[in-house]
Amino acid sequence: MEGQGKQATQGRQGRGKGKGKVDERFFDGFEAINLDAAGIDVGSQTHYVSVPDDRDEKPVRSFGCYTADLLTMAAWLKQCKIRTVVMESTGVYWIPVYRVLEDAGFDVQLVDARHAKSVPGRKTDVWDSRWLRRLHTFGLLRGCFIPARDIQTVRTYWRHRLGLVESASQQIHLMQKSLEQMNVQLHKVISDITGVTGTIIIRAIVAGERDPEALASLEHPKVKRSKEEIIKALTGHYSEEHLFTLQQALETYDFCHQQMVACDAKVQAYMAQFEDKQKDEEEESAGEDAANTKKSGQHSRRKNEPHFDLRGELFRITGIDLPKAHGIQAMTAQVVYTELGYDVSDFPTVKHFCSWLCVCPNNRTTGGRIRSRRTRRTQNRLANALRVAVQSLHSSDCALGAFYRKIKAKRGPAVATTATAHKLARIIYHMLKHGEAFVEQGQAEREAKYREQQIKRLQKNATKLGFTLVNQETGEMAGAPVPIAMHLDPASLVAAQPVLAA
Repeated sequence: MEGQGKQATQGRQGRGKGKGKVDERFFDGFEAINLDAAGIDVGSQTHYVSVPDDRDEKPVRSFGCYTADLLTMAAWLKQCKIRTVVMESTGVYWIPVYRVLEDAGFDVQLVDARHAKSVPGRKTDVWDSRWLRRLHTFGLLRGCFIPARDIQTVRTYWRHRLGLVESASQQIHLMQKSLEQMNVQLHKVISDITGVTGTIIIRAIVAGERDPEALASLEHPKVKRSKEEIIKALTGHYSEEHLFTLQQALETYDFCHQQMVACDAKVQAYMAQFEDKQKDEEEESAGEDAANTKKSGQHSRRKNEPHFDLRGELFRITGIDLPKAHGIQAMTAQVVYTELGYDVSDFPTVKHFCSWLCVCPNNRTTGGRIRSRRTRRTQNRLANALRVAVQSLHSSDCALGAFYRKIKAKRGPAVATTATAHKLARIIYHMLKHGEAFVEQGQAEREAKYREQQIKRLQKNATKLGFTLVNQETGEMAGAPVPIAMHLDPASLVAAQPVLAA
C-alpha cells in the first residue's frame, strides 16, 4: 500500500518535541481506491502538484499560472499516467487549472477546503498537495457540484448582471444622500425616488430647475401626497457640491442600466442557442398563460427585470414553468437555472439537494442527544435567492404563505424564512426531476387538512385516556370509550369537560 516502505518510515519519525511520534498523514489499513490520483495546491502565482512516489523521480513539482505552464502541467500528469486530479476551491484561481485539465481528459474533482483540512503540524504548499492526493487516493473526499459548461457561461453573464443591479442600487443611496444633505425630502413624499415621478424631478433638478412649485407640477397623477406637501418637501438648500454629487450618481445610475441592457442582449442571444424541450401541449398552455398575463397586466416589466421575455425563454429551454410555484418569479427561476441548471441528477434525492443548499436542519448529535439543529452557514446564491423569494409570501393566501405565518408566530421570522425556503427547494427539485406541474394548494385547503390532523391527534389522545370526542354541532361521538386503567387528576377532568365526554 502507498505510504509504506522507506518514505513511510521517514514520515513516521517525528521532529522536534515528538520524536518517534506517529505521523497521522499516513493511512495504514485503508484501502486505496484511486491509485492514479494527483493533488494540486492552487495558488495565485504557483501551483504545487503531487503524484505518487513511483511515478516520477520528483513526485512534487511546482508550475506557474500562465497558460503555457498549465499545459506543461497537463502533459506531465499524462506522462505520470494520472487519471484523476483533486484540488481545493481557492478563490477563482482554480478555474483556469480546472478547465485546462478537464479539456485534457482528466477526471477533475473540486473539493471544499473545509473537507480537506490538514492535520495539525507543518503547513506548507508541498504538504497540502500531498495531503489532498492521499485523501483522494483513499476515497475520503467528495467533489463539489459544478454545472455543465454551457450553464457556467450563462451563469457568468447573469452574475455580472446582478453585480450591475447592486451597483445601480448603491447609486440610488448616493442620490438620496445628496438630496438629504440639501434638505430636499423627496423620498418622504414618494415611495421610490427612481420611479416615474422621482426620476423626472431629479433630472429637472440636475438640469437647473430650483422652483419647488415647478418641480411639484411634474408629479404623476397617481401620487397620493398633496401638492402642497410635495412643495414643502422640495424646498431646500441647493448647494453646488451636493448638486454635483447628485449629478454624478444619476449619470452612474443611467450607465449601469445601459450596461444591463447590453448584458440582457448577450444573455438572450446565448440562451437562444439552446434547443427546445417543451411539448406541444405545454407550449399551447404556456401560450395561453402568456396571453392571459398580457391581458391582466399583472406581470408588467419592473425596472430591474430583463428586457426580454425571460419566463418564456426559460420554459422553452427547460420545458418546465417554475414561476407557477408560489413565490418563484422569473428572476428567481433564472437564478435556479444559472446556478443549478435543469438537470438535478447529480443529487440522488431531495434531501441531498436541500443539504447542498443548507436550508435543512443540521442535527449535531453528541452522546445520543441532538445538541443543535442550526442550519449550516453558506454563501449559496440559490439559497439566498429562495430566502428572498419567501418574503413575497408574507401576505399570500396560498399554502406556503400560511405555513410561513404559522412558523413565524412560533419560532420567529428567521426560522420561518429558512423553513419555507426548504419547502420551495423541495418543490423545485421535484419539478425539475420529474417534470411534474406545480399543484396549487390554497390556504383554506391547507387549514382544512391541518384541522383534520388536529382532530386525529385529539382522538388518539382521548382514546388513550379513556374518553371519546363529541361533535358539539351534530352530537356524534368519534371512537369508542376505553376503560380507564390509571388515576386521573380531577382538576384535569373538569378542564376537559367542555371538549371530552366520558
